[in-house]
Amino acid sequence: MPLVFTLNGDEIRLDDIPDGMLLVDVLRDHLGLTGTKRGCETGTCGMCSVLVDGVLTRSCRTKAIDVAGRLVTTIEGIHGPDGALSDLQAAFLEHGAVQCGYCTPAMVLAAEALLRRHSDPTREQIRSAINGILCRCTGYMQIVDAIEATAAVRAGRNRRTGQNRTAGRRSDREQER
Repeated sequence: MPLVFTLNGDEIRLDDIPDGMLLVDVLRDHLGLTGTKRGCETGTCGMCSVLVDGVLTRSCRTKAIDVAGRLVTTIEGIHGPDGALSDLQAAFLEHGAVQCGYCTPAMVLAAEALLRRHSDPTREQIRSAINGILCRCTGYMQIVDAIEATAAVRAGRNRRTGQNRTAGRRSDREQER
């Protein structure tokens, strides 16, 4: 069956996709985009996450035909204007939010989806947004820090001074200690 959708800004036309084929298989096996990981293959770990019309979606549970006519973004589609790392990806590196790297593509996509919906998320909103993606290396704190720092930079404020934050509010970071 034919499949046409937009992938990372480019129209994709595939002539013969078997009925029932999963999106993760199309991305990895037919299109060679291996940034989308196979993990549990049951939708539990979140490693296969991509954005479909801006919504975080488990590609191991999504039939390829269900993205016909839709916008799909994989980690390969996340980058800065010059093709280098995006500000979010750079923050992940700066904050030590990557170790083995297996969960990183899904974490970055989850964070990007959150930041598109909420320009100034709380640490609780950040934790909630990445909750469905398992990471066994970082302990999550560095990931939350990287996302929070990116939100601050995008909002044009200094994360350390908290400019533009509500005065007198105890920070989520202080409450975690």
